[in-house]
This record gives sequence, structure tokens and C-alpha cells, in this order.
Amino acid sequence: MGVWNLKRLAAAGMATVLAVALAACFVLPGKFAETLDIRKDGRFTYTYTGEIMVLGLTKLATMADAAKGTFVPGPCFADDVSGETRECSKDELAQQKADWEADRKAGEASRKERDTGMMALLGGIDPSDPCAGEELAERLRKQAGWRSVIYKGDGLYAVDFAMAARLDHDFAFPTMERMPMLIPFLTINRRADGSVRISSPIMDNQGSGAQGAGMGGLAAVMASDLGASDAKDPGLTSFPKLDGTFTLTTDAEVLANNTEDGPKADPAGKRLVWKMNIQNPAAPMALLQLVQ
Repeated sequence: MGVWNLKRLAAAGMATVLAVALAACFVLPGKFAETLDIRKDGRFTYTYTGEIMVLGLTKLATMADAAKGTFVPGPCFADDVSGETRECSKDELAQQKADWEADRKAGEASRKERDTGMMALLGGIDPSDPCAGEELAERLRKQAGWRSVIYKGDGLYAVDFAMAARLDHDFAFPTMERMPMLIPFLTINRRADGSVRISSPIMDNQGSGAQGAGMGGLAAVMASDLGASDAKDPGLTSFPKLDGTFTLTTDAEVLANNTEDGPKADPAGKRLVWKMNIQNPAAPMALLQLVQ
């Protein structure tokens, strides 16, 4: 296979990687502090302070188009064996450009389909609208628990969320009105025997992939495939790096957990702490026994 064809496949592959990231990792954490306090009688308080990123509102979508590149003539070869290059004829250059144009037109159709799908994921918000980011912020401010939502641009939000309730039902964060496809950062599931399981689905699903290895790992893939100059693109440098702590306090019995140090004494009973970053993308998990 010629170098020209390899370049075409590499560009198409990168566009695919970015499209998958948009769909599978739709809302991601950035820098954050997350706390959960659960009392053995079922009362709980949850807070999340820090960054969230909505990928459908970032430059990532346009980068998927840019990954197709601009037309650059590929080499022509003297034969199929030696690998020696020669000057391309006008007809060969014309064919290369025709192939590139065909790929670009196919990409335009894919982009329109992608934008329609992203609008559905955003609950009807048009990601191409300059006001889309603030429109989503205003929608979140109307939901209970979102004490502060500040849109910082390029899909990035600074948020302050707090919720206090009783565990007579499951709980998940975040939930966003008219956007049911989100993978939660945290879930609390109540079991019939009175125990509760705390976990992080976003890390379970993405911990060794786009989220855990992570957003920085995805940027490294882009850098190697698109070249060092592309790695400096604002769409990459503004991509949030996972960097947070999750602190669980409880007076309930801790049946299981996957912290490095286990439960520690705390005025609230026991304390468990998880540090999450691209070097340590393990998904937090704990199982507590409440008093029925």
C-alpha cells in the first residue's frame, strides 16, 4: 500500500477516534473535589465542586473534520518492489486530488449526520449556535442542586453542586434535563439487604480508555497521528485533564472498598479517599451496610 493511501487511512482513523470520543465520553470531569457523606440511617449529602466538560460544545467536533487535512500530494513509485520514488505525472496528481475531494465530500455528509446526532444528545441545543454553551448553563441552573454554573467557553463549565436527601432511591450525578444518555460520574445503588454500593460508571467504562488513560492519552494519540504542531492546537490544549479527589465519610459499616489505604478514623465515623488522575484512573468503589 502506498504512503498516500496510508495517510488517507490515518486521517480517516483519527476522525473516527474523535467521533467515538464525542459519543462515548459525552460529559467528562476535569479538576474537581467530590464528597459524599452517608449516615447509617440512610441520610446522605453529596457535593461536586470543579470542572465538567461537555464534548459536544468543544472544538473536538471541528477537529474531527480538520483531521482530514488539506490536500498534500503523495509520492509516486518507480515500481511495486523497490520503493523508490519518482516525480508524479499530471494525471497521477489529478487522481490523488480527485480521491481527496471524494473523501472530503463523504466527510461533509458524515459531519451533518454527526451534528444532528449531537443536537439530540444535547436535548435540542444546537452545538453550532454561539449561545449553546450558555443555554445549557441556564438549563442546569434551573435544576435542583446546581448552586452555581459558570460557562467558561469551549464546552468547559465551573460548577458547584450539592444535594442532601435520604437513600430510599438510587442516586446519580450528573443528570441533565433532556439529556438521558450521560454516563454518571458517581452512582449510589440501594440493595434489598440494606447495603449500598457506591461506584463511578464514567471510570468503569472509560478508565483504561479515553477517560482514564485519558483525555491526556487521547491528546497523545492525536499528537502522534497528526504531528507535533497539531498537538498545540487550542482544541487539544484546552482539553481537561482528569484531576480530582473523592472523599467518602460514613458511620455505617464498610463492607468493601478499593482505596489504597482503607478506612481512616474521622469525626464523622470513617473516611475513605480516592485520588483520580491520568496516572491513577481506578474507578472508586465502596459497599456500606446501613441499618434497616
